[in-house]
Amino acid sequence: MRFSLFKKKQQVALPNNLHSIAFYNLENLFDTAFDDHTLDLAFTPKGEMGWSVKRYQQKLNKLARTMSEIGVDTANDMPVLIGVAEVENKKVVNDLIATKPLHRAAYGYVHYDSPDERGIDAALIYHKAYFEVLHSEAIALIVDNPDGVRDTTRDILYVNGKLNGEHMHIFVNHWPSRRDGVLETDYKRIKAAETLKAFIADIEAEQPDSNYIIMGDFNDNPDSPSMQSLMQMSNLYNPSEQLASPIRGTANYQSEWNMFDQIIFSHNFLNYEKGTHSFTEANIFDRSYLTEPRGKYKGMPFRTFAGKKYLGGYSDHFPVYIQLKYNE
Repeated sequence: MRFSLFKKKQQVALPNNLHSIAFYNLENLFDTAFDDHTLDLAFTPKGEMGWSVKRYQQKLNKLARTMSEIGVDTANDMPVLIGVAEVENKKVVNDLIATKPLHRAAYGYVHYDSPDERGIDAALIYHKAYFEVLHSEAIALIVDNPDGVRDTTRDILYVNGKLNGEHMHIFVNHWPSRRDGVLETDYKRIKAAETLKAFIADIEAEQPDSNYIIMGDFNDNPDSPSMQSLMQMSNLYNPSEQLASPIRGTANYQSEWNMFDQIIFSHNFLNYEKGTHSFTEANIFDRSYLTEPRGKYKGMPFRTFAGKKYLGGYSDHFPVYIQLKYNE
């Protein structure tokens, strides 16, 4: 059944102190222009993917619709924070938030070009009515391939800001892929976890007991070595551990579900105090329209491409989200 944000809001008076925070891997959100600094030729009109202006706009519309509906069955507004992965540049993020219905909200974004050879980056989209950016930077992930040459992978995006006046540290991640084998690439994701832990330790040295939200496509499950390494920080909680199951996840490979997309936060959000936020829910946003409608892949993420074949779907990942209650 088609879900309508505006119909739902007319039917039910929803609380205005519940806020959704989401993460979504957008599966190769490229514009159609060729960039001679990255390997994006395939995603141009004459490239092997046949990436046209029409296809680009259709994808923007589908992603915008999805992002606008995350969590709105219980909250009264679109997400206050949306971390995204696999965006090519600032232009595609700007085009995305200018697309209906996202343009109805006052969204801004934080983005840095990373050294990824394909030119895909992470970004944070934020609702200006609720979130104020104080500082941001790209955290370099320095890791080498087996041949000793640096793996030009994505940076970790760090944003320091205030949500409804409460100070918090946000990290948006897209850790190295498993393309060359899970065991063969484990060390890269473990290095990403160590890099993030070291950065947080520096914050803790100056600002003990800070608020953290760590989101991303970690290319690992909650029980993987890299994630277990991250969770050695005793002040973190990962609700994705309860969401992962053999019949549900955020990405599917060879008919097996994975919970690669996760949102982790500090224990502060499990407490109640006036003027702060408290965790209420975590979920996978896997509405039926985001799934393959038929065939052997029915129920799996309805992706834009299967190899070089254009399917016209949304993404090869489902979004995830948490909800926080602002304690007034």
